[in-house]
Amino acid sequence: MSDTNAIGLNESSASQLAEKLNALLANYQIFYMNVRGYHWNVKGPQFFELHTKFEELYTDLLTKVDEVAERILTLGHTPVHAYSDYVSMAQIREDKDVHDGKACVRGVLKGYQTLIELQREVLALASDADDEGTAAQAGDYIREQEKTVWMLNAYLG
Repeated sequence: MSDTNAIGLNESSASQLAEKLNALLANYQIFYMNVRGYHWNVKGPQFFELHTKFEELYTDLLTKVDEVAERILTLGHTPVHAYSDYVSMAQIREDKDVHDGKACVRGVLKGYQTLIELQREVLALASDADDEGTAAQAGDYIREQEKTVWMLNAYLG
């Protein structure tokens, strides 16, 4: 019996990665719903620009939710798929009844900071496991989101 999975990774390493990716997936799902809520509920003088920006962000987050889940499957494991599990697993908390534009942007920033931190952990595990696929995915996400954090911080002044 081999100790590697279908894509040639050590099964123990793949299992650790899948666990960390499931935690990342939970955070993406909660963050996605937060940003969706900001899009729906933002009010104030920046409504038009923020409403449009939040739609752009949540559309990207939804794509990443699917990509993270599919990476877990590629590693030979099952993605968590119950919202109750997301709520209990995620570091990002639900952000309810936020309407002020700057408060919404601060919520987005906080969410991205959490995702970046988790993705750096995924990147380190993937590198140690010689898992180029997961490492590349995490690295791409980090690069994109670091730029978004810079831009949102500039927006807030």
